[in-house]
Parts: sequence; structure tokens; C-alpha cells
Amino acid sequence: MSELPGLFAPERVAIVGATERDGSVGRAVTANLLEFDGDVVPVNPGTETVFDRACYPDLGSVPDPVDLAVVVVPADIAVDVVRDAGEAGIENVVVLTAGFGETGSKGATRERDLQETASEYGLNLVGPNSVGVMSTAVNMNATFGPESARDGSISFMSQSGAFITAVLDWANDRDIGFRDVVSLGNKAVLDERDFVAAWGESDDTSAVIGYLEDIADGSGFIETAREVTQETPIVVVKSGRTEAGAQAASSHTGAIAGSERAYEAGLEQAGVIRAETVEELFDAATMLDGQPLPESDGVAVITNAGGPGVLATDAIGDSQLELASFTDDTLDSFAEILPDEANIYNPVDVIGDAAAERFSDALDVALADPNVGAALVLACPTAVLSFEELAEITTATQAEHGLPVAACLMGGESTQAAQSILDDAGIPTYFDPARAVTGLDSLARYREISTREYAAPTTFDVDETAAREIIERAADRPSNALGIEAMELLDAYGIPTPEGAVVDTPSDAERRAAEIDGDVVMKVASPDIQHKSDIGGVRVGVPDDAVADTYEDLVARAKNYQPNATVLGVQLQEQVDLDAGTETIVGVNRDPQFGPLLLFGLGGIFVETLEDVAIRVAPVSEPMAAAMIDGIDAAPLLRGARGRDPVDEAALVETIQRISQLVTDFPSLLELDINPLVATPDGVVAVDLAATIDPEELDR
Repeated sequence: MSELPGLFAPERVAIVGATERDGSVGRAVTANLLEFDGDVVPVNPGTETVFDRACYPDLGSVPDPVDLAVVVVPADIAVDVVRDAGEAGIENVVVLTAGFGETGSKGATRERDLQETASEYGLNLVGPNSVGVMSTAVNMNATFGPESARDGSISFMSQSGAFITAVLDWANDRDIGFRDVVSLGNKAVLDERDFVAAWGESDDTSAVIGYLEDIADGSGFIETAREVTQETPIVVVKSGRTEAGAQAASSHTGAIAGSERAYEAGLEQAGVIRAETVEELFDAATMLDGQPLPESDGVAVITNAGGPGVLATDAIGDSQLELASFTDDTLDSFAEILPDEANIYNPVDVIGDAAAERFSDALDVALADPNVGAALVLACPTAVLSFEELAEITTATQAEHGLPVAACLMGGESTQAAQSILDDAGIPTYFDPARAVTGLDSLARYREISTREYAAPTTFDVDETAAREIIERAADRPSNALGIEAMELLDAYGIPTPEGAVVDTPSDAERRAAEIDGDVVMKVASPDIQHKSDIGGVRVGVPDDAVADTYEDLVARAKNYQPNATVLGVQLQEQVDLDAGTETIVGVNRDPQFGPLLLFGLGGIFVETLEDVAIRVAPVSEPMAAAMIDGIDAAPLLRGARGRDPVDEAALVETIQRISQLVTDFPSLLELDINPLVATPDGVVAVDLAATIDPEELDR
């Protein structure tokens, strides 16, 4: 049973604002609830009856307990009505009324009052600005939409009410059913995390789908969805993809890890399948709702048309699936049962004169092959093929083998009866082979998600006190930026750095350079100048006798370039042989919804040029850090491609984890770049650092 039983399985529903007035929301909701299996209680002080039901002036006067109150009153009295619900002991409230946070400062104030009232009484509150909720299990349509959902086992949430009404109209035409439906509205109290958790606890929900415009608590959503997706698949369309990178940041990481990348990383870590379109959303949902999971990614295509078979092959190549390689026994069986003109290799072409029985025989052989995890039956209309018979035989063969099957019937009205037969058996049907493959691909993706093992992040022994002191010193300066002068921050968290120091006079520079073996690297130390090489603020291979003059030159360049910049002096560093390693970057950018985002990729000048990076939401575990390295296209360069010596990958993995711990420990670190982090066969060394802090977060 769901953790929100009073919301989706109430026995008595009160409608505050119920009316018979034509064209009103109150009438629409009341009329929709007339089919409800339980009791409907109209509440309106202006009338004694609504649709022949006794009407009460307020919730306090309703004689028997109410499980759910649906609020359809003007915004200026909606909060008072919700308070009345709390006083009456009603635990579940749906506020359909608009005029809250979506309307400006006055509405935002009203929404805060609503949240405080809900908190005071411990209410499960949906909305405001919601279309309402549905539950087909009790024939409850507590919305003002024109359509009720058909019975099914998919639960559906949407941040757009209009999206719900459109989808229900579309889904009803295709006989797609739902269990629970909720219009999230402004998400003042209950949000997507609450419904994912509730439906994950429900044995009656086979799959969760959603349309989301944002996620209120990104890290909390990851935690909840990660647990739910072990048993129940979640598929969402997340709108707003074009906002990626809209808010520019000063660091490399900030410029790349925009909001869109945060959602990509967060949803992937949560185990949520992200659909690009509404069609993909339902292609995945209907497949996950009715078909078993494949044991492998190998797909067999059985078709009577060569061209569509090629289209299916291309679609498989674009997915994580693969064309199954048949065993010799399978090929021999195909040769026995198919005409000489047929193609026995994948995709299997049973040729145009095939009747339904030949399809069935070929499908039976294919599904028996140990290399086949799923099959696609792809048929075009011919004079000798009965789609209806094909559907009946396909459902019987699929049931016998217990493997997932998708059907692509490339016809019009002639396919309708067959589609109905296949739908009843849980086999989705499509016109486009690519969509059929997308559906099968969702099964393979969910198989991987449902079998994931999540490891806890490693906690390293670090000097958190020293790190805090460094950050607090920076907070006392006019600028909120940290630069190479704060390399000790990395030392405190066990990340190797070159020997060096920041000096503030030429003489100190000479003295410190003499303590470092060999020539040194000198960089202007200014947190306000991020790209020092662009102004000639970096010198490599400086001998001891040139250190003092180089110091003067670097400081002068910095002050000429940016007169108001804070110049702390010059940093001297032991020279690192960059040719002996590969320059990488580890960065952090703090996202408003998901918190700290970790970035890994090639460093140096390549990071923004190639954008070949992997992003995860911190904190990350060791397997997740390793997956970040696997996730970049340039991973072979780190592993010895073209005769290069492979780098110490374990050191990279550990460094990513240590940075993850650092930014989790200190919410005041808004952005951080280690670029380059030089990876060599013998380990890693952080050569440069740039960071931005939020002084107001230091006490957290």
C-alpha cells in the first residue's frame, strides 16, 4: 500500500468550493468525482445542495471524518480553508487554486503562509496551482480535466497541469492506463521525491513516469530514487534542456557544468531513465510495464522487409543494444525452416511471401538462441500476411520463451486489431522501427539500473581544521576568490602538490628558490586573475639568478593588467615535467538543486575546447570516481594509447574522492578547479588551483 493512502485511496472526499455553476472549476471537479467509489462531500456556504448531495458551509461542520479535501476557492481565502482542514483533522489536501508563488511577491508570501499552515498541522498537501489527483483503483478523478484515466499500473506525476490533460487524452486513444496521477503544481509541500517514495512502496505501481521542469531537492531525490529504482523503474521527461550554460561562471568547471549537466548527472546517479520526448517517455513506460527484463543486450530482428530491417539495425547501433550473433545451431535451424531466398543472418529476412506461421517459426528459433536477449518482430502488410494472426502467434511464442518482444507493424487501419491483441499481452506495438528499439533499449537500461550496487563514499583522514583556517583567511579579504596561494588547502586533504611557497618580496623569492632543487616555476599570486598565462603571469624554468627580476616583472604585469586586483606576491614551485604525464582537471561547481558537481576530464587548454568531461553529484564513491574516468572519450590516453605509459589511475580515482570529501565538508566552496592535475605513471600532482568561496556559508 502507498505511504499516501489517504491521498490516493480515500474513503471520503470533501470539495471546498463545490458548485453547479457552468464553466467553473468547482463544477468540473465535483462532476468528475461523481463516479468516485467513496463518499463525496460538497462544501460551500452559498448553497444547500450540489448535484443532489447535501452541502456544508465549512469543513468543520462536516459530521463524519474526511480523508481528502480538494480546495477550489479564491487564493485570498485558500490558506484559511487549509487551516480549517487541519483543524478538522484532515491529513490530505489538494489545492487547485492558483495565485501563489507563480504570480509574484504577494503570491509568494501567500505560498509561505500555506507552507507554514501545512507544517503546523502535518498535512500532505498537493499544489497549489494544481490540476488535481486521480486514482483509478477507487475511480477517483479529483481534477478539473476533461478526461479520466484508464485503469493501469503506471503512476504519473507532472509539473504541468496542461501536460496531464493532453497526455490523458492521448493515452486513452491508445488504451494506456494509469494507477495514480498527480499534478504537482507549485510543490509547496509534497514534491516529486514524496511521490517517488510513495509509489516505490506500492505493489500496485509497476513503473513511475513524470514530466519535470525542476527538482526541488536534487540530492534528496537521488537518494530516494536510487532506492526505489532497485525495484520500480522511473522514466521522466525533464524540460529546459536549452538552459545549459546559460549562467556563466568564472571557472572552467562553472562554464561547463551548467544546470542541464547537473540534471544529466543527477538523474543518471538516481537510476532514472531520461526520455527526450513524450513518445520516448511512453515507449519506455509501456515496455517496462509489460515486458520482462532481458538477460543480455543481443536483439534478434525478424522481418519480411529488407529496408525496415536496415532501419532497425541502424537504431540498434545507436542504442546500447547490439544485433545478436546467432549460434551455428540457430543458423542451421533457420536454413531448415526458411526459404532459400531468405536471409538467415541478423536481421533475419523471412521475405515478402511470409505468412504468420513463418514469422512464428523464425521467432521461436531466435528466442531459443542463448545470445538473444530480446526480439523485434517487424512486419509490413502483404496479401499473404494476417496481422491479427501474427499478433496471436507472437504473443504465444513470447509467453513460451519469457523474453521481451517488441512489435513493429508498419501499416495503418489493418494493424488495429493486431495491436489490441498485442497490447492485451503487454507487447508494445510501433510503426517506426527506431521507436521499437528505443523501447527495448529502456529494458536493457533498467536491467543495469536495477542490478547496481551502490558503495558508500570513502572517508579519508584529512586535516579539516587546517583547511578551515585557509578558507577563513580568504574570507577576510575583499575578494571571495582563492588562487594558488591556497595550495595548502589541497595539502590538508592529502592531494599531492609541488614543493613551493608564496613570497611577497624579491629577496624572499631568491631565498626560497635556493631551497628548491633545479629551476623553478613562478606565477603571479592573485586570486582575482584566473588565467595568469594570458597576461604573461607565468614563467617556467627560471634559474636562481633570474628569480628576483622575474618577481618584479610578474607583479608589474599583474598590476598593469588589473590595477584593482589583489596581488599577494608570487608563487614559486618545483618544476613538474608536464611531458612525463597527462594534464587533467578535477573541478567543482555548486548547483542550486543538486549541490556540488564534480567534473573530471583532460586539463590544460583542452578542457573548454573539447569539453570531454564526466560529471557527477558529490559525494562520490570509489566506483563512481572510477566511472568518471571511464566516461571520458580520452580515457585511452590515460591508459597507454599510442605507446604512452599508462598513468596511475588509482591515484586519479583517489584524488577525485578526496576533492569530493573536501567540497562536501565545506559548503562555502562554491567553485574549485585543479587545472592541471598532472597524472603520471608514478602518481598525480596538483599544479594550479582556483576557487571561489561564499563567506556566509563558513559557519555551516
